[in-house]
Amino acid sequence: MIPPTAVLAIALFALGLVLTPGPNMIYLVSRSVTQGRRAGLVSLGGVAAGFLVYVAAATAGLTAVFRLVPALYTVIKLAGACYLLWLAWQALRPGGTAVFAPKDLPADPPRRLFAMGLVTNLLNPKIAVLYVSLLPQFADPDRGSVAVQTLLLGATQVAVAVTVNALIVLGAGSIAGFLGRRPGWQRVQRYLMGSVLAGLAVHIGLRPATA
Repeated sequence: MIPPTAVLAIALFALGLVLTPGPNMIYLVSRSVTQGRRAGLVSLGGVAAGFLVYVAAATAGLTAVFRLVPALYTVIKLAGACYLLWLAWQALRPGGTAVFAPKDLPADPPRRLFAMGLVTNLLNPKIAVLYVSLLPQFADPDRGSVAVQTLLLGATQVAVAVTVNALIVLGAGSIAGFLGRRPGWQRVQRYLMGSVLAGLAVHIGLRPATA
């Protein structure tokens, strides 16, 4: 039903997206470093639930609303771009922080960890743009049910994102310790993160509303 090239394209895009520093990575690393791997994995459960919400919305055809009302999509897109620019400034400003040098967070119970992971992902502009703009382009009505195609493509993105995020959670403590002993590497990582976030914000902000 879905050509392998479409699945591969979504998988590669999802991999590049999850490896790009953003709200999900920052939150998961912060939780893992400050509260341990278990807290990071519980938070990842909330992030995964957020992915499923997006998959369900895309499968139900709700993304068509944004195409019918371009102004609504533009507002969400620009808000997301501004948020990414703010994150970039937090990394690039003097005394800024890097992904693997997060501020301490108070210890929270599993229910709150899950909820915060869910909200963080639902408000993640990168994921919103993926499901509103990119995913529908790979669903071909001539190949069968668009809903089924969207569901399978969304499942591919979720599988890649959750797997890579789980590896990040499990390795966050070790990576943070490595960078903590090497301030020069930490500065490089901070500037790289800020530059990538700023570039992503510009890309999202300039993306046509009809994309």
